[in-house]
Amino acid sequence: MKLPVLPPVSPMLAKSVTEIPPGASYEPKWDGFRSIVFRDGDEVEFGSRNERPMTRYFPELIEAVTAQLPERCVIDGEIVVATGAGLDFDALQQRIHPAESRVRLLSKQTPASFIAFDLLALGDQDYTGRPFTERRAALEGALAGVTAPIHLTPVTVDLQVAQRWFTELEGAGLDGVVAKPLTGTYEPDKRVMFKIKHERTADCVVAGYRLHKSGPDAVGSLLLGLYDEGVLKSVGVIGAFPLARRRELFQELQPLVTTFQEHPWNWAAHEAGERTPRKAETSRWNAGKDLSFVPLRPERVVEVRYEHMEGDRFRHTAQFNRWRPDRTPESCTYEQLEQPVTFKLGDIISGLGEPR
Repeated sequence: MKLPVLPPVSPMLAKSVTEIPPGASYEPKWDGFRSIVFRDGDEVEFGSRNERPMTRYFPELIEAVTAQLPERCVIDGEIVVATGAGLDFDALQQRIHPAESRVRLLSKQTPASFIAFDLLALGDQDYTGRPFTERRAALEGALAGVTAPIHLTPVTVDLQVAQRWFTELEGAGLDGVVAKPLTGTYEPDKRVMFKIKHERTADCVVAGYRLHKSGPDAVGSLLLGLYDEGVLKSVGVIGAFPLARRRELFQELQPLVTTFQEHPWNWAAHEAGERTPRKAETSRWNAGKDLSFVPLRPERVVEVRYEHMEGDRFRHTAQFNRWRPDRTPESCTYEQLEQPVTFKLGDIISGLGEPR
């Protein structure tokens, strides 16, 4: 490749704030894989947040980039899997597979889309030192007329529109709103943008723990459950604790340790495919990581902070808020969770989420 900006490039990042700041350019926060696409003629490469190439996993996007993007360009955006029901992050995760035959099959069964939202280079011009307003105008010109699976994210400078997006677009699986300074340059790996994400609380049952990498006397993460028609379902984990607190938790939880035979998540008794933690489960992102857990009697309740749901689980790791000794485990049900307003992706970007 002979581009003015060459891979690998760490994408520009955003810092979390609680309110949408005034006087910025606003756009939806897409929930997918952040990726910078580099094109130089027939050469196409998709970089990732950690600067590792993702090109081989999305052959359908390589074809689309070659057919639609400018001959030589570097564009920042998000890879998503969009359906009629909204963004499907679970399906997107499945796209990261080592087998070439599986990659090809999934590219047809769950095709991905690329949502473009910033321009780093066009032709021989490096745009990273130019203000966002200039980069956006050039991006709109470069992507004029593109069709699925390439899309240009909508933007607005109207704060009221951004606030409406924040409220409404969650129902389509979006993550919140991003605010970009109008005069800001593109600064790789710097938190110079702002992200405003949804945050809610829920009371969950602590049903197990995994050990911390520091040793056998420290809790790595707590496994959370919610009741659904009397059945305790795995909903996610919390794991951000100081090391001293991890060791305290280990001691505190020992009286609750039980056997799998006496636990609602008895992995050997569950039917294949049920979404509960299993004794020998492994991570898609780290094949060598042991996700076995120590079962606890489901008696303690914890209040956690979370952003939104992906199906029946927390989309991201939840955050510890406080213990709730006043709540009974049986009262921790899915009914307490706030349901976002349903919203169609096609109302945000025409054609997004429609069958291809």
